[in-house]
Amino acid sequence: MSKDKKEKCCCKKSGASVNVKPLGDRVLLKRCECAEEIKGGIIIPDSAKEKPMEAKVVALGTGKVEDGKKVEFNVEVGDKVLIGKYSGTEVKIDDTMYILVREDEILAVLG
Repeated sequence: MSKDKKEKCCCKKSGASVNVKPLGDRVLLKRCECAEEIKGGIIIPDSAKEKPMEAKVVALGTGKVEDGKKVEFNVEVGDKVLIGKYSGTEVKIDDTMYILVREDEILAVLG
């Protein structure tokens, strides 16, 4: 396998804001569809690729209420996070695919 490949990640770019407000402790994420360019002409179809586990926080919900107190989110808009491979619900907004997850489904915040 050739090591001559480049990765371009959408998480490094600042995306346009989305006019969606998730409810409760839900978080709207955009998966980092990191495109790989391999110098050899090998093309891997989308159906054979694994879903990326990195995503960028696009919008936050209203927050969770426990024992009458509002619990603050541990993530902020713009954070790069790690999620489970099959977490959340995929939604399409303005021809762009997003994933809607509960905050509990976020495994880690990447630095």
